[in-house]
Amino acid sequence: MVSVKRERQIDVEEEDEVPKKIGRSQNEDDHRSRHCPYLDTINRSVLDFDFEKLCSISLSHINVYACLICGKYFQGRGLKSHAYTHSVQFAHHVFLNLHTLKFYCLPDNYEIIDSSLEDITYVLKPTFTSQHIASLDKQGKLYRAYDGTTYLPGIVGLNNIKANDYTNVVLQALSNVPPLRNYFLEEENYRGIRRPPGDIMFLLVQRFGELMRKLWNPRNFKAHVSPHEMLQAVVLCSKKTFQITKQGDAVDFLSWFLNALHGALGGTKKKSSIVTKVFQGSMRIFSKKLPHPDLPVEEKEALLIREEYQEKMSESPFLYLTLDLPTAPLYKDEKEQLIIPQVPLFNILAKFNGIMEKEYKTYKENFLKRFQLTKLPPYLIFCIKRFTKNNFFVEKNPTIVNFPVTNVDLREYLTEEAQATARSTTYDLVANVVHDGKPSEGAYRIHVLHHGTGKWYELQDLQVMDILPQMITLSEAYIQIWKMRDPEDDAANRTGA
Repeated sequence: MVSVKRERQIDVEEEDEVPKKIGRSQNEDDHRSRHCPYLDTINRSVLDFDFEKLCSISLSHINVYACLICGKYFQGRGLKSHAYTHSVQFAHHVFLNLHTLKFYCLPDNYEIIDSSLEDITYVLKPTFTSQHIASLDKQGKLYRAYDGTTYLPGIVGLNNIKANDYTNVVLQALSNVPPLRNYFLEEENYRGIRRPPGDIMFLLVQRFGELMRKLWNPRNFKAHVSPHEMLQAVVLCSKKTFQITKQGDAVDFLSWFLNALHGALGGTKKKSSIVTKVFQGSMRIFSKKLPHPDLPVEEKEALLIREEYQEKMSESPFLYLTLDLPTAPLYKDEKEQLIIPQVPLFNILAKFNGIMEKEYKTYKENFLKRFQLTKLPPYLIFCIKRFTKNNFFVEKNPTIVNFPVTNVDLREYLTEEAQATARSTTYDLVANVVHDGKPSEGAYRIHVLHHGTGKWYELQDLQVMDILPQMITLSEAYIQIWKMRDPEDDAANRTGA
């Protein structure tokens, strides 16, 4: 009895998954795979594969077909299935199985084999060869989307569904870090990673890979991409810490996302992943406990002799460096305009010179800390601390950081041992995330360098425009990604200097 029910279910929902009967005649195969007279009814302008692969009626993920005439998703293709009913009611005949990538004509229920449909399967599931990936940063060819717009692969707008610009800028920044991008463009790199049963975090890896391939697809139907499926994975895997419907903080999201990706790829504190290979550096932290400031001088001096008040050193890895801004002055100029202060990047980098000390207060104790770098990563992330949160409100520091776009040398922030062994210490900017406006109602945009053309572009959700490098330094930079120069270029640069 059970087997009969199961067969019937397959007939309705999963007919295309049934293996061909052994000994089927050639005529039967030709019938299943013949050319279709309805191919000219396909409407590529309505096809959008960026959204969750759910049946629009049953909301099921199982065996979903896209109607290639209206773009809607339906479950099954057997008699009484939603796709079958749709084909009869609306005379829409061409469907694509979103899982197997096979095309069918309904209600006649035969498979369509036609090379003219390859562009549709490529948009649904772009694939990249090693040669294609190797050439991505060597050319700046514009491609024409099906809707007529031209675009540069990688420099592609992302939909803002409601309030997800804070995630968009981080995803766009990471998609322009070549070694990370290249890893995710080839699914083979992570397909074999084994995760514990019931582990949902690997969904982040799969969705991020899919998004990378869509952003770099040279054969897109439109010149923008919706990060809908990627963001649903973020909401699920972060247990709703990060949402699509309310504004979040780009640094908080970046920090969570990099750590979550590292863990999902099987990385641990001791085991590396592509994330740590690209972004992880290390530093020494010198920490000294301070006596309570209200204590009498004699007591303070007595405490400072004790072991627990002596300076201790520890080594710590980092995925990004937090740069502190000086407190913004409150005075106004003679025209009563607030003066926006400016600070050179090297002033705020001095935090890592091993000399500058900063006091850190906890609920119970105070510490004096200084930092020095011991290893520089291939790609270095700076997070500029613009926001201070207290119990009542969030305050934003509007100070402009003055920085060169190329040739930032960090040698002086390394220990002597690290200076002797460092492959290179000079960096060039590749991505700059900006926060505009008030802390609670502001918006994000990003500047990215296109390696193939050497040009800079500004992306704000769906808007993409080119920008002069000197304009980038006038913005309220919040997150920056810097690329380490090739050691040969770095050496030549220093010799020239």
